[in-house]
Amino acid sequence: MSSDNGASGPIETDVVIIGAGPVGLFAVFELGLVDAKCHVIDILPKAGGQCAELYPEKPIYDVPGLPVVTGQELTDRLMEQIKPFGATLHLGEQLDSLSRRDDGRFDLATDAGTQFIAKVVVIAAGGGSFTPKRPPLAGIEAYEGTSVHYAVRRMETMRGKDVMVVGGGDSALDWTLNLALIANSLTLVHRRDEFRGAPHSVEQMRALVASGKVRLLIGQMTALDGADGHLQSVTIKTAEGEERVTCNALLPFFGLTMKLGPIANWGLNLTENLIAVDTERFETSEKGIFAIGDINWYPGKLKLILSGFHEGALMAQAAAKIVNPDKKVTFQYTTSSSSLQKKLGVR
Repeated sequence: MSSDNGASGPIETDVVIIGAGPVGLFAVFELGLVDAKCHVIDILPKAGGQCAELYPEKPIYDVPGLPVVTGQELTDRLMEQIKPFGATLHLGEQLDSLSRRDDGRFDLATDAGTQFIAKVVVIAAGGGSFTPKRPPLAGIEAYEGTSVHYAVRRMETMRGKDVMVVGGGDSALDWTLNLALIANSLTLVHRRDEFRGAPHSVEQMRALVASGKVRLLIGQMTALDGADGHLQSVTIKTAEGEERVTCNALLPFFGLTMKLGPIANWGLNLTENLIAVDTERFETSEKGIFAIGDINWYPGKLKLILSGFHEGALMAQAAAKIVNPDKKVTFQYTTSSSSLQKKLGVR
């Protein structure tokens, strides 16, 4: 496998996959089994998508066969699994243009100038381009990256700090539970004493509050105080008045703003900003363009990694008929097919 950020001319390939998250990476595997060569594009600087970018150390419990795995571990395992197929990753690039050629193939170009000619396009872009929602606080930009963080990429960076987590959803509760074990102090702030997160997480959080390991404040942030990008305290307005709370690491979890970006301009049928697909091929309204994972929609859709894996398997069978129209696609099992095992390098 290689990583490439630019080429002298158009790269001709069977498939271009947009998105290097878990579903996009597994699509490389499924497409490799049917002899389709892939190039993968992702706007992020590394593979793994939101899973590795926002929650690399957060445990995931519903990946089949893995009782618990972190976002980064899952990414690493998938990268190892797709090695035999030699896919090229174009990281830190966003797909800017997509058009169909007279011969039915697609012309694609990224904002870095990389150009492709592909027989099939697979959109596995999660929720599209995503940015964390910034709290409406004056001067917060000056602290971002040093004291204000919208994701926790390494828990150890929070050890011994006075941490403030703001929010009432799963992310806020998960990091409250995890960081309370290593922080010097941890304050959880939410505008009301009701939480949207999993009931079990809420129960655990309240137990930490009762034991004095976590402080819970019901209120809203009104001001930040610090110097040279280093936060010293946060002012919280509660029903009793305003209070300045010592804090040198602020984690606001106000959710993500999802944008389809250029995908929205490609003429695909959309349902509430998601791409409508059929459930036999996971093909969009445009022949040869497929959508798998959180970016797609169909009746009964569940936004789970395992659902995206299933969608990728069916997509690959359909894509194979476009990539090699004269070749009969015979479904085979990796456990018993000597030809598949040879491709995987295990025979």
